[in-house]
Amino acid sequence: MKYFKFTILSLAIILFTACKNEKSNTEESKDETKTPEVLYVAKPDATTVNWTAYKTTEKTPVGGQFTTVNFDDKKGATPEEALNGLEFSIPISSLFTKDETRDAKLKASFFGVMVDPELIGGTIKHQDGKYIASITMNGVTNDLPLEVSITDERRVKMTAVMQLKDWNALGALESLNKVCFDLHKGPDGVSKTWEEVAIEVSTYLREE
Repeated sequence: MKYFKFTILSLAIILFTACKNEKSNTEESKDETKTPEVLYVAKPDATTVNWTAYKTTEKTPVGGQFTTVNFDDKKGATPEEALNGLEFSIPISSLFTKDETRDAKLKASFFGVMVDPELIGGTIKHQDGKYIASITMNGVTNDLPLEVSITDERRVKMTAVMQLKDWNALGALESLNKVCFDLHKGPDGVSKTWEEVAIEVSTYLREE
């Protein structure tokens, strides 16, 4: 009788241990197959800032870029999260139009007469499904609505049209037009520098 009881007890222990090991192995298997979290990272070295200004009555485009944009690597579980709250600064010294004379005039007679002639700063915000850039220039902070497209390859394109009057920059525009008066004349003989500037920012969200 004692032998029979011992056998039943031993069998119960073996079964309990086997079930416990099976459960443990199943949990380990689940942990091993769990998909690792993907983070999207915005980096300044993958970012370009291009702009297009306009001259003459016919609205002739003049293109340029800022070759440097500074911000800390910004991470997020989604592309929107990676971009939201991204703080950036752009040194005016990095302005480049492939024309040294034009570059010098823009730096001295446009940005040079502003309250802060060295930097443009700002923050990208994603709110209610929309993007804006809160930009500080000429001592004024204003919101600039952005059109944003994000491809499956994690390439981001942001476009906007800046009205210089919103940053109290019409005085700087007049200063520029004076030094470029003849160069900004069209066939009608009228010298004109437009107050709107088109902006295009491109970046790439890396995975981490």
